Order: sequence, then structure tokens, then C-alpha cells
Amino acid sequence: MAVGIAIANEGSQGQYNGRITSYLVFSCLVAAMGAFIFGYDIGVSGGVTSMEPFLEKFFPKIYKRMREDSNISNYCKFDSQVLTLFTSSLYLAGLFTSFFASFVTDTFGRKPSLLAGGISFLVGAALNAAAFNMYMLIIGRLLLGIGVGFTNQAVPLYLSEMSLPKYRGAISNGFQLAIGIGFFLANLVNYRTEKLKGGWGWRISLGIVAIPASILTLGALFLPDTPSSFIMRSSDEGHHKARTILQRIRGTTDVQTELDDLTAARDIAKSTESPLKNIVKRRYRPQLVMAVAMPFFQILTGINVIGFYSPILFRTLGLGESASLLSTLMTGIVGSTTTLIAILVVDRVGRRLLFMIGGGIMFVCQIGVGGIMVAKLGDHNELSKGLAYLVLGLVSLYVAGFGVSWGPLGWLIPSEIFPMEIRSAGQSVTVAVNFLFTFVVGQTFLAMMCHLKAGLFFFFGGWVAVMTLFVYFLLPETKGIPIEQMEGIWKEHWFWRRIVVVHDKDYTFSYQEQHNK
Repeated sequence: MAVGIAIANEGSQGQYNGRITSYLVFSCLVAAMGAFIFGYDIGVSGGVTSMEPFLEKFFPKIYKRMREDSNISNYCKFDSQVLTLFTSSLYLAGLFTSFFASFVTDTFGRKPSLLAGGISFLVGAALNAAAFNMYMLIIGRLLLGIGVGFTNQAVPLYLSEMSLPKYRGAISNGFQLAIGIGFFLANLVNYRTEKLKGGWGWRISLGIVAIPASILTLGALFLPDTPSSFIMRSSDEGHHKARTILQRIRGTTDVQTELDDLTAARDIAKSTESPLKNIVKRRYRPQLVMAVAMPFFQILTGINVIGFYSPILFRTLGLGESASLLSTLMTGIVGSTTTLIAILVVDRVGRRLLFMIGGGIMFVCQIGVGGIMVAKLGDHNELSKGLAYLVLGLVSLYVAGFGVSWGPLGWLIPSEIFPMEIRSAGQSVTVAVNFLFTFVVGQTFLAMMCHLKAGLFFFFGGWVAVMTLFVYFLLPETKGIPIEQMEGIWKEHWFWRRIVVVHDKDYTFSYQEQHNK
């Protein structure tokens, strides 16, 4: 099978015609609402679980322990499997949904998945805001998880497939930027609602997500599907629709070269009987490794710990309820700002350099936080205000390192490396691995903090060192390479070329020549 056909047919070496149009911007902004809701949930769940009225209503044992038990270790005040289930149940639902979402995305297109996600978000938000017992709370979280399963499957693919190669890094990184903005606004909402009298502020925090969910649901009705999806799902009619959409989002009628590449990739994809079975074949081994490794490492940076439990972490360090929420708000601002910086530079400096910079920063900060907590906090002490704010500074710097590297790039790399015939299956693997380890880390973090104490930060710091070395040796640069030509980078990589079987004797695309351009 001529895997390199799209490459051989590309006379312009990936330089398609077009520009960023208002129609493209509108489509990507609406789709990115799914990522915004994902980020909002990460932020809101951590803040709500530190609010005393919420704890008193749903987790009275933890509330009583926090208020009355002075003998318990600083690291164990919030240790509760039921409390972590509130946070992590969403990701368990997302894990199982991601595989069904892959079928929907492949068979019916990216747009129906966005619509299904929006509807699930709406119902889940309503249940959480109105919850009067634990059952309503968990069912609402499960519905939100279904929504996240659909949108995290569809949104990265949607953004990547709608983008021009030279802007793909910036547009696809909009996924992580939307997560960061959602996280920031969630902490801003938490900070304001925590001050409301009557103890019902947490209901606003959990229910206000219905606003972006409504935007996603209504907007999805007017969104176009991607050109790749149209071509993949039908022949003549899909070809015509793909041409029309390409002309609208590129702002030019000269889209034949890009359309030819999509058609050639479709012909290859149609010969693939089962994407999930084919993705384990030797020729796709590099993509499969990255589909597993990228989300696995992204979670083991420890970032979701900061997202879920930073208010609890800051309270462990001795900061008050409002100060803890304000501190989390500050880290949200840092994360959004640095992700925006990554968007501006990723298509200029490339992916690998940002991984190296971010990895170095995160490693130093994790070791620094762990060292301070070992030396000064202990089981029953409190950090001085100066040291507490030093830890806050290190956590903020750590979030900055994540914001320029594993945050946006952990989603970007998997979304751009899969050929069309396994793209949806590959994305479902990425999303499933992300949800699986998010659930595991989310469910075990409070127990790990109780048992490992400050050693938890050395644990995550060690993983940051491992993943940085992994990227240095095993991830080739993908900057500027069209998605349908991405297979070339593995055939020229020092390690992966030993594994990948070259199926196309007429393979002519040189990754190194393209990269040097």
C-alpha cells in the first residue's frame, strides 16, 4: 500500500494556499468551548472541595476532622476516597465515553460529537447546581464526564484538521489556552462565591458552566464539519463539500493541492478495515507510542494535582480559605499567560525546544517545593508566611513551565501525527490514556500526599526528568509539516526508522528538507 502517496503528490512541499479567515476563527472558537469547559471543571472542583459549606453538606466527616482534630498530620486532613471520587468520577466516565466517541467522530463526523458533548454538559451542570445529596452530585459529574469524553475526542482533531500547516501549532494550542482560561475563570468564580453569605456559593460555581455549555451546543448547530471528515465519510458529495469548506476557511478558491492530499489520504484510509486493529501494526508503532506516552507523561507532570487540589494544598501550607483560592487564581493567570506565549512562538521555535525549557523549569520547581516542605512543614507545623509565599511562587513558576510545554504540546502532538486512516482511533487512545491516569492520580493523590508527604513532589519531579529525556531522544520535530505528510518524520528519525516499515517505494518526501525550510 502506497503510504507515501500524499507526500509524493505534494509538489509544494506542504505550502498550501490560504490565510486565517473570520469563518475559521468562529469555527475554532465555538469548538474550543469544549476545552474551556474541561478547564473550568478542573478549576472549579478543586475550589469547591475546599469550601467549608460544601464540605459540611456532603463530606461532614472531613469537615469535622479539619475543624476539630489538631493531632492529624497536615498532609492527611483531606484524605478521603469519597472526596476524591467527586473529582475523579468525571474522568472515569470520560474514559469509557472516549471509545464510543471515537466511533461517533469517525462515522458521523466531528460536529455531532461536539453537539453530544454540549448537551451532556448542560444536563450535568444542572444536576450539580441543584444537588441535595451525593447521588445527584456524582450523577452530574458522570454526565459532565460523558461531555468531556466527546469534546476531548473531537476538539483537538477539529482544530488540527481546520488549520493551515504553518498555523497549526498556534490554532491547535488554542485547546490548551481554552483549558487555561476555563481554569482561571473557575478560580475567579470560586473566589467570589466563597464570600457569599448563606453557604450556597458552591451551587453557582458548579452551575455556571451551563453558560459555555449553551454556547457550545447552539454553536455546534452552525459549525461546519472538517474537510477531512467530509472526504472520509463520502465520495462525490463529500468531495464537493470539502472543497466548499476549504475555500471558506482558507479564503481562496485555489485549494486543489490540499484537496488532492486529502483525497489521496482518504483512499489509503478506506483500505483500512479496522483502525483500532491497524494502529497496533508496526508501521504505526511511533504514533501509538506517542498516543500513549504524551497523555501519560502530561498527567505525571503533576499538573492535575495543582488543578484539582491546589486550594487544599495551599490550606495544608497554612493559608486561609480565601487566601488559598486567591493563590489558585494567581496560578491560573500564570498558566493562561504562558500558554498564550506558547501559541505565539510554537510555530517559530518548534515543539522540542519548548518541551526542553518547560521540563527544566518544572523539575527545578518540584524539587524546590518538596525540599521546603521536608525541611520546614512536617506533620504538625505551619510554614511561615514568607515560606508559604515562596512555595506559591515556585508553584506559579511550575505552572508557567507546564503552560509553555506539556500543557499545550501534550494535546498538540497527538492531534497532528496520525494519518487519516487511524486518526480518530489514535485520538481515542490519547483521550482514554489521559482520562485513565487523570482518574488514577485524582483518586489517589490525597492518599499519596498523606503517605508520601513531601516526597510526592520528588515523585513527580522524577517523572518530569524522565519525560524530558523521552522527548529529547524520541520525539522528532513536527513544526510546519502538513498532517497528511507527517509519516515522513518517523522514517528519517534515528530510532524510529529502524522500526517503521517503508511501504512506498516511491517515497520522495524528505522531512529534513522540509524542516530546514
